[in-house]
Amino acid sequence: MTTPPIDLFASAVQLRPDGDVQVTERQMSSSDSGVWQIATFHVETDADVHADHWEMHPEAEEAVCCLSGGVRLYYRPTTPGGAEDMVQLRAGTAVIVHRGRWHRLELDAPSDLMSITLRHGTRLERRAHTH
Repeated sequence: MTTPPIDLFASAVQLRPDGDVQVTERQMSSSDSGVWQIATFHVETDADVHADHWEMHPEAEEAVCCLSGGVRLYYRPTTPGGAEDMVQLRAGTAVIVHRGRWHRLELDAPSDLMSITLRHGTRLERRAHTH
């Protein structure tokens, strides 16, 4: 049995606990427990990566992969008034965001990104701007 190619920029690939791999609509919010999602995005602006929000995955780590372009991944300070830690990603690099760690992205250039995580319980919080 053959299957047609999957457009990774239009769909997500889910890795299910029973070993099945399914192509589904991308969900950036919480999804079924136990289902890992691989999602690929072409992003042009900071708005495309919700740079004004912190994101956190409570049930699993996340691999954030930069396939082309360049992005900066920021970690929310763990203490009030602390500085954000930043990791620079260029094409062909990735970072593992630990379970429960708040993070956000900003672009250096239009980019192709891939996220691999268990989305169940994913939370977003608007970032308070400090100037």
